Amino acid sequence: MTADFPVIFALYPRVTQLDFTGPFEVFARLPNARCILASVQGGTVQADGGISFDRVVRLSDVAECALLCVPGGFGTVAAMEDSAYLAEIRRLGARARFVTSVCTGSLLLAAAGLLRGKRAACHWAWRELLSEFGVTPDPARIVRDGNVITGGGVTAGIDMALRVTAEIAGVDHAETVQLAMEYAPEPPFDSGRPERARPEIIAAARKRLDGIRDERAAAVRRAVEALAAPRAAI
Repeated sequence: MTADFPVIFALYPRVTQLDFTGPFEVFARLPNARCILASVQGGTVQADGGISFDRVVRLSDVAECALLCVPGGFGTVAAMEDSAYLAEIRRLGARARFVTSVCTGSLLLAAAGLLRGKRAACHWAWRELLSEFGVTPDPARIVRDGNVITGGGVTAGIDMALRVTAEIAGVDHAETVQLAMEYAPEPPFDSGRPERARPEIIAAARKRLDGIRDERAAAVRRAVEALAAPRAAI
């Protein structure tokens, strides 16, 4: 890599910060990387945990990018129904060398029409919603289909970013970045995947998410209808 390598993180209100700050730490270490936080309005974006990020540029001011990263978060529903946001990630994704997502960011890629006929990962609780868009849900932590590389929930973003880094700069560079970050997960509990967690833990996690389940499912249906409506070709 000798040329400028712009990496765009397409943000929106109530995004989950670790969905993009994890990959940011990895992608910022790519040779000649220029990592940019961007949103529809620009200015300041508040994440779903209350952390605010300022000096965010407008997506419309970004001409193109080499790598697009779309994170997930509790603001996914609103972002999915923001036609300006979807139009911008569609535009940038169409020319990007790599299109990536973390967590429910894959639902946003799907709503923008960027995952048609592809396999993709997503947070385990929302993965099956991908099928509404004609996307094949894949339970793997990282899923590659062409130039689209998607990650599962939240922490999978770091794994996804390391995989992409290896594609761009080689395995040795990716392993060096991993070591520099001391990324060697040793979680205190083996409950990070539903197939490993105890039934009562799965039930508790689902209960926390039940309050937004209907809203997300309805938003997905509207997004699918919007994609099917006559409009300019993607």
